[in-house]
Amino acid sequence: MKSRTVKKVIQAQRTVEGGGFVVRRPFPTRTLDQYDPFLLLDEMGPSDNEPGQAKGAPDHPHRGFETVTYLLDGEFQHRDSAGNHGELKAGDVQWMTAGNGVVHSEMPSEKILREGGRLHGFQLWVNLAKKDKRIPPRYQDTPSAKIPVIEKDGTRVKVIAGPGAVIETRIPILYLHVTLKPGAKFEHEVPKDFALFTYVFDGAGSGEMRIYGDDGDGIVLQNDSDSKQEILVLGGRPIREPVARYGPFVMNTVEEIEEAFDDYRSGRMGRIA
Repeated sequence: MKSRTVKKVIQAQRTVEGGGFVVRRPFPTRTLDQYDPFLLLDEMGPSDNEPGQAKGAPDHPHRGFETVTYLLDGEFQHRDSAGNHGELKAGDVQWMTAGNGVVHSEMPSEKILREGGRLHGFQLWVNLAKKDKRIPPRYQDTPSAKIPVIEKDGTRVKVIAGPGAVIETRIPILYLHVTLKPGAKFEHEVPKDFALFTYVFDGAGSGEMRIYGDDGDGIVLQNDSDSKQEILVLGGRPIREPVARYGPFVMNTVEEIEEAFDDYRSGRMGRIA
């Protein structure tokens, strides 16, 4: 296997989201607006919160794309305008296809608000093709115990999306959480037509997004440091369609964005009871 080479390195920037929680964001920034088919990656925390201190994302709408929440530490609860509700715990994943539109909230659990605790996780936004932007909303709440994990020779891989995963995606997506002990090596084949990047969130290179070229048929990660590395590996087939985005809406034209705002303001996306 010939490994793809790193073409660009972007350092994540600190910003504030939702109800006031701090995130590290490699994109979108002034350096990189999007990386088709991906629209955003936020690392939430890690933050150690006193009772009543934890922040979340109160009621807000989405249309035209998917949000993927992967929680490493803590507990979150979500509710939406269709009456759905659930709870995410450490290691769980929520893959929400907003489609035609939904109003939802993602807030720390009552336990975290009452007792305090550590919160750490990621939110990824994945674009939808024009044909899928108005499909009915869908949730895939997947507990950690159901997500495949492969361990070998100092390498641990959690398969969130891709071959062997239990989560269904609208377009071909690769989403791996790779843990490398010192000296460990990870190799994985990646389709030639995938856009590919990694995000290091612990260990050497923490906070770096590394964008790979298409000059190979896979990726090789080698941890040459003296401490473990935690890395997200993300790839997907580009959609290659016009993108119009404003806040929580991602469509193909400005007119569709205006329609989304009208539908939200008029209550046609519903409200959380």
